[in-house]
Amino acid sequence: MQTSQIIPALDLIDGQVVRLHQGDYAKQTTYCDDPIAQFADYVRQGAQQLHLVDLTGAKNPQARQTALIRQIIAATPCPVQVGGGIRREQDVVDLLAAGANRVVIGSTAIKERATVKQWFTQYGAEKFVLALDININASGQKIVAISGWQEASGVLLEEVIEDYQSVGLRHVLCTDISRDGTLAGSNVDLYREICAQYPDIQFQSSGGIGSLADIEALKNTGVAGVIVGRALLEGKFNVAEAIECWQNG
Repeated sequence: MQTSQIIPALDLIDGQVVRLHQGDYAKQTTYCDDPIAQFADYVRQGAQQLHLVDLTGAKNPQARQTALIRQIIAATPCPVQVGGGIRREQDVVDLLAAGANRVVIGSTAIKERATVKQWFTQYGAEKFVLALDININASGQKIVAISGWQEASGVLLEEVIEDYQSVGLRHVLCTDISRDGTLAGSNVDLYREICAQYPDIQFQSSGGIGSLADIEALKNTGVAGVIVGRALLEGKFNVAEAIECWQNG
């Protein structure tokens, strides 16, 4: 089992580092225009895995920032997993060729399961992260949301995980949508539950991290990685402090 880690994340629109509030393109905050320098700073502070989302490509597949992503990865001495509207096998091929250590797949993994399972078989399950964004309903069911949270799939989280275990699923990035971008803390109970239920899966927590206490709260849940985005960009704490908190407490 690999050691669990803090995974700094950047979202890119037209080469700019941004954040959307709850996935809404109309609620965009721009932080900087140099993702390479930003990642270099994170690596300098000890990051060993990074997460990059191509929001331009997610919205318009014709406008993918593949050339920029290649530049960023080439300049970054640390593995980078990349996502953002992955819909076709060519997207997977392009990102792996650009140097991504893993390709993050969301809605397509729900809508076109047979196709995505074939990718797992062809390129290796280790090369993929399933990004499962969930809404938890009143009866506690974990319903997967798709298409940038615009629609509910009606599919349960457990059913998706178990389906993909048939092709060797290793990595799952799970986000409780109600927490994302809010800095209100993670859904700790959710991660504790799913990590216990599926001990062979490396879960990455995402959404809601606003303080070192939120990172502290995720310790001993079993998650393999904690994705931190907005809190770092807004200086709530830095990468070195987050790693220190995660490793030592």
